[in-house]
Amino acid sequence: MENKEKMTSIWNRHFIVALIGYFFLFMSVTLFFLFPLFLKQFSPSRSQIGLIMGIHSIMAIFIRPFFGRLIDIQGRKKISLFGIAFLILILPCFHFISNAGVLPVVLRALTGIGWGISMTATLTICSDLAPVQRLAHSMGIIGVAGLLSSALGPLLAEEVINLFGFGALFNTSLAFLVGSFLCISLTKEVVDPNHSNHFHKPKALLNVSFFTILVIAALPIAHGSVRGAVIHFIAIFGKSVPLERIGPFFVFFAGAAILTRLWIGDLSDRYGRKQVILPAVCIISFNLFLISQIQSLWMLILAGFIGGFGQGLIFPALSTYIIDILGRENKGLAISLYLTFFDIGMGFGSAFFGWVSDLYGFRKMYIFAGILFFLVTFVFMWKAPSSKK
Repeated sequence: MENKEKMTSIWNRHFIVALIGYFFLFMSVTLFFLFPLFLKQFSPSRSQIGLIMGIHSIMAIFIRPFFGRLIDIQGRKKISLFGIAFLILILPCFHFISNAGVLPVVLRALTGIGWGISMTATLTICSDLAPVQRLAHSMGIIGVAGLLSSALGPLLAEEVINLFGFGALFNTSLAFLVGSFLCISLTKEVVDPNHSNHFHKPKALLNVSFFTILVIAALPIAHGSVRGAVIHFIAIFGKSVPLERIGPFFVFFAGAAILTRLWIGDLSDRYGRKQVILPAVCIISFNLFLISQIQSLWMLILAGFIGGFGQGLIFPALSTYIIDILGRENKGLAISLYLTFFDIGMGFGSAFFGWVSDLYGFRKMYIFAGILFFLVTFVFMWKAPSSKK
């Protein structure tokens, strides 16, 4: 029994080293959350800042599906190291920015390409190094590294800027990239690359209609859109209530998501993907209704905790469902598609729900988001094939 437990343990040496590499990679990017403060000295317009910051995500969305397939063909480690090395070459160029014009746009676009390549490949490496029967749990733990870096990166960036200036911020980001490159260099390749460039169509996709494939894609898009509705508008909504502090929402959201992934992130490994996706969506939809009723700080904190709990459940289950459907031999492509669908939802969903809030207000917007997410999930549960879990 002890040997079996050891064999199925996620925490092997290679997984830990790869996870640290993934965390360092994420930290190098989250330090740039404060990059608008650097641009401020050049008196840019809000649209200029939006373009410079947004082009990073746009390029990552476009590059992921292409390199997601290359990850399966050429090997995870080779593509990951290529993406990180690409970022290492680009980072020193930020020292030459002297205005908010073309150069920062180009550099942010190039870092978006490097991020889209390296993040997808490194995430795939981490999941490969965990036991097959603990895939969803490992995806949840990998997500925790991203959540921690998203919280710690801006805090560290603020300290570095205050003490040493923006040049040191760029150098710190570069140092994290070098650390990530070294960590990934020390990991092992556990999945043989598919050099035949042949996509192995899994049995789960045989005789599946194009409509059903759209239904599968619609759920991560819908999830991304409602996540964007929460993350991008909760601060403005909270101030309109009015509430003095919004920060506790994000603290409890991140805390609940981390605890859920560490504690019960393996639920879909044990009971099935769809069996976890449905209650997770119910929790998130209920939380959107709760947000629409916020009147006080304690309700904001409660909404943050429940939202984080739902997010902690759905991410490992839904991302692993996509992997199961496309086949684990196509894992790189599956992860890249999941992230692309989610990011598309975050981007376009935020714009859509912003338009809804302009017409009907934030409270009705959150109610509508909850209903829409539940309806998309209802169709998903009805029409989407079950994975082998």
